[in-house]
Amino acid sequence: MSSLGITATEAGPDGYLGDDATAIGRLLEEHGLQLIGGFLPVVLHDSGALAATMASARQTATRFEALGASFLVSALVLDFDWSAPRPLSRDEWKRVYDSFLRLDELAHDHGLTHVLHPHWGTLAERRDEVWRTLEECEVLFCLDTGHLALGQTDPVEFAEAAGSRIAHAHLKDADDAIGGRLRSGEIELVPAVKEGLFRPLGDGDAPVAATVRALEKAGYDGWYVLEQDISLSADDVSPERAATASVQRSIDFLRALQDESA
Repeated sequence: MSSLGITATEAGPDGYLGDDATAIGRLLEEHGLQLIGGFLPVVLHDSGALAATMASARQTATRFEALGASFLVSALVLDFDWSAPRPLSRDEWKRVYDSFLRLDELAHDHGLTHVLHPHWGTLAERRDEVWRTLEECEVLFCLDTGHLALGQTDPVEFAEAAGSRIAHAHLKDADDAIGGRLRSGEIELVPAVKEGLFRPLGDGDAPVAATVRALEKAGYDGWYVLEQDISLSADDVSPERAATASVQRSIDFLRALQDESA
């Protein structure tokens, strides 16, 4: 990341950078990186799981606060095993919305902003769920171009309609043909990633450039987090080279987009 000129990062999956704030801080400082925040699976529709969710959120928020981060990015999962999502009842949605307020308050107490990340494999996956959440509660959003497109939410339309509610953004491109197989149930997410579901920015079918333009027009002035999901095979001669080459393509795409708008 440092060799590519990247100066900030999210924390990645829970435990990816470790769980000790002091050690994580040393690692980031060594490579000239600041922490923006990170991803947290949450179970909010099930009152029996709420205590565990809030304890996990508090632990994560405490770590992020110590590291000077800004965002707590939640993913609304059915359970902590990431079981396949199912429709929620109205009462379950009500518990979700009430619990968003608790997460908002917890994040605020730690100097963070809580944002919901509509994400494939979660309860905020498909278009109806995303728009319902936008309309029925006040939670802020992390707009992810790739995951919205996978769930058939147009990220440009969402950026235009929800500009004031978008506090954070992830940029990801996706192959729509593989995405269609994912939506139909023919293939699961991990095998889809191995087949090349996510592409360097500009190489897939998600309207990344148009979404960035829509966000900028709406007054967005936050981070654009580049998420480059690829599968590194044990047969790769140089997995680091494969990863960095893919990320470099995305960086070049964003620089060209920046030059275009300058």
